[in-house]
Amino acid sequence: MTQAAFPDLRLRRTRRTGWSRAMVRETTLSPSNLIWPLFVCDGAGAEEPISSLPGVSRWSVDRIVDRARDAVAAGIPCLALFPYTQADRRTEDGSEALNPDNLMCRATAAIKQALGDDIGVLTDVALDPYTSHGQDGLIDATGYVLNDETVDVLVGQALNQARAGADIIAPSDMMDGRIGAIREALEVEGFCHVQIMSYAAKYASAFYGPFRDAVGSRGLLKGDKKTYQMDPANAEEALREVAQDLAEGADSVMVKPGLPYLDIVRAVKDHFAVPVYAYQVSGEYAMIEAAVAAGAGDRDALVLETLLAFRRAGASGVLTYHALHAARLLNE
Repeated sequence: MTQAAFPDLRLRRTRRTGWSRAMVRETTLSPSNLIWPLFVCDGAGAEEPISSLPGVSRWSVDRIVDRARDAVAAGIPCLALFPYTQADRRTEDGSEALNPDNLMCRATAAIKQALGDDIGVLTDVALDPYTSHGQDGLIDATGYVLNDETVDVLVGQALNQARAGADIIAPSDMMDGRIGAIREALEVEGFCHVQIMSYAAKYASAFYGPFRDAVGSRGLLKGDKKTYQMDPANAEEALREVAQDLAEGADSVMVKPGLPYLDIVRAVKDHFAVPVYAYQVSGEYAMIEAAVAAGAGDRDALVLETLLAFRRAGASGVLTYHALHAARLLNE
């Protein structure tokens, strides 16, 4: 590349005024780039604050519908739902995932009945909110998570959610082959328009702690998830995971966690040119809130800058607990 040299070239010229900075801005951020994760609990009129996620609560099904209306008003196009399953409904085999009247299905149906296609509903497919051992699948006598047997249950879970009205099925379990199996089952059952957003590159991360509080699995987990979630040291493996899921029928893919893995977001976007989403996970959210509480940063500036970083890295959108706050800032 041939360019003029200083003083003929002064890169600060285009940064001198606000209107000029707007003209040359390379990356945009709008509410349409946001997905809002919400936690569902039993009861009516219920709100249960989550202590490790300041400002985030679990909501009963009726209150989840109110949150969906908030999202529509703010221009957020999609919600991601996660259930807080009561301990007495958690079993070794996670059978509550197949219950057509479980929290996820009731919340999905209520949102779609109230708002129809005004908002999308993304549902998590994994067994950790339903198992008594906290793993994302079925386990053998040694505690090892069984792949193929788990996939069979995940297919049933995905169909259960599709029947409730889910717009996007989001398998977060990291079992091999589950995208192809779910896609085939959706087609056979007539759910050809239901999207799959695969958690294709989900890492065995230290940033998930508050989420486990939110869904009630902290303290239940026996062992770790390193035999199925990815090693944080690996990047090329992420591309293989994405390639496999796309070949099996994923419509979009996700990288999780978010900010520590922006290099993975960029690599996926560059290699595959498909919609790629990043999940700004619970630990990332909690760190921003801790910084704000300590007087170390301004919430508004921190939230918008981190979300812009995801977009700059190539993310089509971001799942973030700050979604409503960010959307309202962007709408001002």
